[in-house]
Amino acid sequence: MAGGARPGRRAPRPRTVLTHTRPQQVAEALETLIAAAHRAGVTLRFDEEETRKNAIDAADGIEIDAPLTDDVDLCVVLGGDGTILRALRRYAGTSVPVFAVNFGQIGFLATIDPSECEVGFDKALAGEFEVLTLPALALHTRDGAFAAINDLSIHRKLGGRVAQLAYELEGEQVGSVRCDGVVVATPAGSTGYNLANGGPVLAWGVEGYVVSFIAPHSLTARALVVAPGDRLTVHNHSAEPVDVSIDGRPAGELAPDDAITARFLREAADLAQVPGSSFYRRLREKFGLLA
Repeated sequence: MAGGARPGRRAPRPRTVLTHTRPQQVAEALETLIAAAHRAGVTLRFDEEETRKNAIDAADGIEIDAPLTDDVDLCVVLGGDGTILRALRRYAGTSVPVFAVNFGQIGFLATIDPSECEVGFDKALAGEFEVLTLPALALHTRDGAFAAINDLSIHRKLGGRVAQLAYELEGEQVGSVRCDGVVVATPAGSTGYNLANGGPVLAWGVEGYVVSFIAPHSLTARALVVAPGDRLTVHNHSAEPVDVSIDGRPAGELAPDDAITARFLREAADLAQVPGSSFYRRLREKFGLLA
């Protein structure tokens, strides 16, 4: 995180809505949101997919089949980690905060739980929230540029041979490891695949990112916390392609002798937070690590 928390804005622009892939799970919360928006005199905007998925009809204060543009005051997410990450990536760099209700399993990035919707929506639509600016990873491959809010993973194909991955920082080779893969995570993503992989948790506010290995065939390969200004390059020295995933979603593959670079972006996506919320409280409640 860079810049710390700042007060939420109150600009009278529409609020866009993104929801879970299974609409029946969020139907009640969506009705609560629409009622809260009506009370607040706020317009809710649904794109074509959300309109169809949730059977939304046009009405006063409801925009349907609208494109996902940046001229909104807030993005309200009713979904799990995947939907939240999609919203954060979509609005990265726009200063549009994402206010998320957890309808997934862990929901580490969620603002509130479903039981808090009625009060939470009233506060969100009134701008009564703080904004936490999350960093990201800027990624570059032969195929183009991408951004990761949580993590990048490079891993051998299902049933494929063990990968040989070399990595360098600022042009200086650090090592070459036979492994199932490598995970590169931001502080926000360090509690995900990286944590399950044995990597360290980076508190929000730490500037930097972490590199950890998946099932390394080595006694010395250890996770490495990288300084924010240092550019990472991972080379595929395997005899066959390896798969690439960004924020848990397939993003192509890395051919033999190809490379992917990653650099730290200090200010990328804005996450709406309940005033007084903290990283350590999230850690305790979601994982019980500090209990």
